[in-house]
Amino acid sequence: MTVREISSYAAGQWIAPGEGARNIASAITGEVIATAGNNALDVQAMLDHARNVGAPSLRKMTFHERARMLKALAQHLNEHKQELYDLSFDTGATQNDHLIDIDGGIGTLFVFSSKGRREMPDGHVLIDGDVEQLSRGGTFRGLHVCTPLQGVAVHINAFNFPVWGMLEKLAPTLLAAVPAIVKPATATCYVTEHAVRLMLDSGLLPEGALQFVAGGLGDMLDRLTCQDVVSFTGSADTALKLRSNPTILENSVRFVAEQDSLNASILGPDAVPGTPEFDLLIKEVTREMTVKAGQKCTAVRRIIVPDTQVQAVIDAITARLGKVVIGDPRVETTRMGALVSNAQKRDVLEKAAIIGTEAERVFGDPENFEVVGANADQGAFLPPMLFHCADPDNAQRVHDTEAFGPVSTVMGYRDLDHALQIANRGQGSLVASVITHDPQVARAAVLAAGAYHGRIYVNDRVSMKESTGHGSPLPHMVHGGPGRAGGGEEMGGIRGVKHYMQRTAVQGSPDMLTAIGGKWVPGATEIQGPAHPFTRRFGELQIGETLHTAARTITMDDIEHFAHFTGDTFYAHMDEDAAKRNPFFPGRVAHGYLLLSFAAGLFVEPNEGPVLANTGLDGLRFMKPVSAGDSIKVRLTVKQKTPRNADYGEVRWHVTLTNQDDEQVAEYELLTMNAF
Repeated sequence: MTVREISSYAAGQWIAPGEGARNIASAITGEVIATAGNNALDVQAMLDHARNVGAPSLRKMTFHERARMLKALAQHLNEHKQELYDLSFDTGATQNDHLIDIDGGIGTLFVFSSKGRREMPDGHVLIDGDVEQLSRGGTFRGLHVCTPLQGVAVHINAFNFPVWGMLEKLAPTLLAAVPAIVKPATATCYVTEHAVRLMLDSGLLPEGALQFVAGGLGDMLDRLTCQDVVSFTGSADTALKLRSNPTILENSVRFVAEQDSLNASILGPDAVPGTPEFDLLIKEVTREMTVKAGQKCTAVRRIIVPDTQVQAVIDAITARLGKVVIGDPRVETTRMGALVSNAQKRDVLEKAAIIGTEAERVFGDPENFEVVGANADQGAFLPPMLFHCADPDNAQRVHDTEAFGPVSTVMGYRDLDHALQIANRGQGSLVASVITHDPQVARAAVLAAGAYHGRIYVNDRVSMKESTGHGSPLPHMVHGGPGRAGGGEEMGGIRGVKHYMQRTAVQGSPDMLTAIGGKWVPGATEIQGPAHPFTRRFGELQIGETLHTAARTITMDDIEHFAHFTGDTFYAHMDEDAAKRNPFFPGRVAHGYLLLSFAAGLFVEPNEGPVLANTGLDGLRFMKPVSAGDSIKVRLTVKQKTPRNADYGEVRWHVTLTNQDDEQVAEYELLTMNAF
């Protein structure tokens, strides 16, 4: 067998293993399949290359350009994913496991690409929140903006997801315009290296945007600055060691940690045998124990069920686990492969023995189980092991010891409050699931346990067919947790991008804030265009370009006709005495939607032109009632422009309606699609 040499990519060069390299064994056979590591890497050159070459190139690109880059990377990896599948078998992963790691990672790139183009501007500054008025006259205002950190992100990843673990960090990092140095766990770095090679060979990434370390980081963390970020996934012990680095502490280097945790799944009091929810818990737990051989930071470690259902749950889980085929992951019938290494196997057995001091093993004998297509002694195979803790109140190890493998413990509770107390004894987890059809049980769980768990996954008969599973963090949602889970957050859509940016409070005039944020701020200069704005194409319109309309007088005939035509005969529009009794109205008033209709009639250019469609209104507010005899006029201003595809872009218009006394009566944002 050829032993692969896993190289690092540093400062634009591939560097082969050297002094300090270590052997990597196949999880299936125990034979050496690769070697990785080089103590002679010039880590300062890597940091300089990222900061001075990669970062400026990324920052020149807009959010949309970087989002398109992520999509192209995802498409490229998708075309070559079979190569990654083939390599990943030696990690012990089955084909179904590959779908989570490899396809899941590629899917994460697609999601961040989509969110980047839909939710971020085609610019360089991300506005965070609304404009704050800081003065009476509105000439001094405030705005929070996010700009990219001007350093490098050091990603230290765990062994269990060599592709997803890299891409779920890399996607928001690159979208934020920060270069990354990726350091995967050595045990599975050969899969990550190939994914990195694929991305670099695609030519889609600017030079310096991505570097790769196979092996150790040397003293790289000692060289970080306040502009750098460390994002870590792994054990709590390692996280504590890394975050205690004096340089990280002294320079307040951002440190994001996603650590091991004692995740729990709670069976609601209503979920008795025979209900869909009872069967759902059994299915979820069995899957979490066997997918990736239980080597998931989100796997179910504690199964918390009503005292009266303990035996039924044990029997049902045991029956399903008994059907799980363990073996060579390349064999089609295999449902659970090997752990990543024999070292990990020994660690799981040690931790299971600790759990065994407080709980009885009711399924799975590591000395007696069948392995299909492989040698159980040579490979890193273990059977699923189910424990039962009869006294969770007086136990401690089951709440603080994680066997990072196919191990889980059933424990009973007296009532729902007791169940939630048990769940919180893990002192912080990435996820807790609540399997119930009772909305009040779900609400009580969130109120009592939300502070201890980064995600609460509620599932029942309604959502179970479309749900993604207890152990599946999604790029749209926050992944992380308090306490033992690390206290960090990853992903969460655009929230995850902001972890690699600096939020800055900016104060100034409306013109200054408009120029900085690329979005028109009320009070800023209004630009008079050469023609009606609806006749101008997307690229011709300027931020701040404004149309002021003529006025239109509202008559009582208008109000009554609109009421009868639409069927909206609400008393405030039709009954003078009743309207006067209302503290908000002086008497009969015009319908708010009548005003919007007349406003459109005032500012719309009716002829065919570049405006393709009105796609909605945002932030509609009515500030002052309009009575018969009042008049209204409209100010229509280009607030923001966002390209959507090669043919058209979205224009966000700031629309203000004022009366004959120049008092604002309504305000909203109009969205149109305009041709390029």
